Amino acid sequence: MDNSNKKFKDFFYKLFAYSPRKEYDFTLIGAENEENATDTLDEEDSKEQLEPLSDIDEYLAFSLTDNLNYIKTKYNSMINSDIKIREFSLNIRNRRYNAFIIYIDGMVDSEIINRFILHPLMLRNKANTYNGSVEEVSANSLKKNIKIQKKDKFDLTEYVFNSLLPQNDVTKATNFNKIIPQVNFGSCALFVDTINTCFVMDVKGFEKRSISPPTNEIVIKGPQESFIESIRTNTSLIRRGVNNENLVIEDINVGKVSKTKCAVCYVKGIANNDLIAEVKYRINNLGIDYLISSGHLEELIVDHPNSTIPQILWTERPDTTVTYLLEGRVIVLINGSPFSLVIPATFFDFLTSVEDSNLSYKFSNMLKFLRILSVFITLLLPGIYIAITTFHQELIPSELLSSIVAARSSVPFPVIFEIFLMEISFELIREAGLRAPSAIGSTIGIIGAIVLRRSCS
Repeated sequence: MDNSNKKFKDFFYKLFAYSPRKEYDFTLIGAENEENATDTLDEEDSKEQLEPLSDIDEYLAFSLTDNLNYIKTKYNSMINSDIKIREFSLNIRNRRYNAFIIYIDGMVDSEIINRFILHPLMLRNKANTYNGSVEEVSANSLKKNIKIQKKDKFDLTEYVFNSLLPQNDVTKATNFNKIIPQVNFGSCALFVDTINTCFVMDVKGFEKRSISPPTNEIVIKGPQESFIESIRTNTSLIRRGVNNENLVIEDINVGKVSKTKCAVCYVKGIANNDLIAEVKYRINNLGIDYLISSGHLEELIVDHPNSTIPQILWTERPDTTVTYLLEGRVIVLINGSPFSLVIPATFFDFLTSVEDSNLSYKFSNMLKFLRILSVFITLLLPGIYIAITTFHQELIPSELLSSIVAARSSVPFPVIFEIFLMEISFELIREAGLRAPSAIGSTIGIIGAIVLRRSCS
């Protein structure tokens, strides 16, 4: 009997548990036929071979053809239908230069690209064309008493940056690893021949959900705004609420593949510097491939991932987020998630509602007391019920005890099994109401309540 129980436990342990091996036996292909083949690789060599290509610095070339070929290979432009590469030529001081732009269709505003990028660059105007020789221009200037300041050397990069790009957000980059993530996020990159500098312009224009009232944290009094999936819209809502220049928003890219943009927000001078450094250290040192949601990040940066007690508070309300910021907390936003993470979180933060700040202190304190009482009832009521009905029946009044005995006379299960069955039934009904289509979700809830009522009686 003991042997069968041990086999039963070993079977479930192997099925659900995982223990990493300390040593692994790797066999290299073709190593058996080589006399000098080694069994293991040096640690430095393995790091060099396993180093992802995205971490290797790839600098721009002076040749436009080399940059174009690299971009086409990187984005698989032959099969990607939404990758747009527009090749053209521009005139600068009566000299023709070849250039091209790259952007992702659906993530940019085409009107901005046409009016503020292609039109100024391709238009033949006085800004980039000389009508006559330098001597004629100098003679005409002397007649009009205009002083001419001669430059020793013409800088094509600065000329394009300062004179030909009427865009409010333009940055210069010389590394493909800095250019590609910005293009993936909705920017447009300009490459010009004979210079090894790229001009990255913010032309985002992808579709996004409008700001709507919150669905999980509903209040009667208070703002009716909630976060959306766009990180820049969320940061603007926070900055509008804080309305102080000491608000700092730092962007951090997480994930070797996805490079998800995260924003660490805090108020300088209020938040603890050690707390800020700890949050940024944990986020910067995440060696993961992708990050999709705020819950994924929460599990990776908490102190005790296996604990069932929440250690980070999440909220969808900008006003709640602003309140925690002004209290000295650190807020983390993730692009694609309509929730903000509040770090750190205390026990009483989960017992506080948004409505409390909009009510009188008498009513808010009474509601907090009711929440604390509800927590104790939720945690202790099942155990108290089992203890009284099983071991301490003398604590129950005689009339109530007789009704309980009469109701349980036809139940063939013990009390503890009935409690577990009730808890599982509640979770099943809740999950079915959430996952089922909205047309039948309410019906499932009603039927589940009737089933529980019948089972209790």
